[in-house]
Amino acid sequence: MISGGTGGTRRERFFEVISKARARRCAAIMGVCNVTPDSFSDGGRYLSRADALARVDALLAAGADILDIGGESTRPGAKPVPADEQLLRVLEVVRYAAHKGAVVSIDTTLPEVAHACLDAGAVCVNDVSNLHEPTLADVAFGAGAALILSHARHPQELMRGATAVTETEYDNIVPEVLRDFCAARKKAEARGVPHDAIVMDPGLGFSKTARHSMELLRRTAELVSGADAPVLIGASRKSFLTLVDRRAGSDDRLGPSILAAEFAARAGASIVRVHDVRETRQALDLSVVLYTHTGHGVGGGVP
Repeated sequence: MISGGTGGTRRERFFEVISKARARRCAAIMGVCNVTPDSFSDGGRYLSRADALARVDALLAAGADILDIGGESTRPGAKPVPADEQLLRVLEVVRYAAHKGAVVSIDTTLPEVAHACLDAGAVCVNDVSNLHEPTLADVAFGAGAALILSHARHPQELMRGATAVTETEYDNIVPEVLRDFCAARKKAEARGVPHDAIVMDPGLGFSKTARHSMELLRRTAELVSGADAPVLIGASRKSFLTLVDRRAGSDDRLGPSILAAEFAARAGASIVRVHDVRETRQALDLSVVLYTHTGHGVGGGVP
């Protein structure tokens, strides 16, 4: 049994933070802490223990509501990282972040990694496989944790990047993604995870063309209304954003990343997952001020 907290205390804390953040700026900001050598945007920057702990401090100082800590790259085609290696990378970082008072999500598809990190203070499991490994739901249920299910039709090592996917992969991407998510959620619920403990992530960039991902982002409001669950949008620095700037590298996508987060928040997304926390927070806060003062309100869809 995972120690520390019983019943729904972990997920209750997770969703309380989201609720308070949404009241302030429409969406909670999830800051990314990749303790990996090969993540698409910041691989290798925070692989050392000292750099990872400094990243935690920086994300909290910048205003992150949630920290998403992972020890395995989720870029398409990335090689799986064994549980012991993931734990070597992330366990002390999770423990440190939790000690600092952070609300921590552990980004993993492995039940043993999720279990150890929940025991170290995480309150949520972020599963980018859409519950490819169903026993991950057992771990989340046993800990009373929240569970994020990110849409993916293939295991990570078989995931194809945007240029390797054809436009015919989906006939109508929004209902198909919603259908796949609902199937994964039913699997999680069958293993005890409460309906209201699950978050939906449409998996922008995961075996989708750039146009698929852009379409999902553009139709965030439909995802929100159709999911019957809080929706997380993770567009930050992803390659599909080069549709507006073909030559922009991952570090040159701050502008579209911020606008994508602001758009998603105003379309009803509950969480935006970002690398650039301070800049995103500033944009969302300014959006609230501007739309409040112009009479458009601050939530419930794109004005």
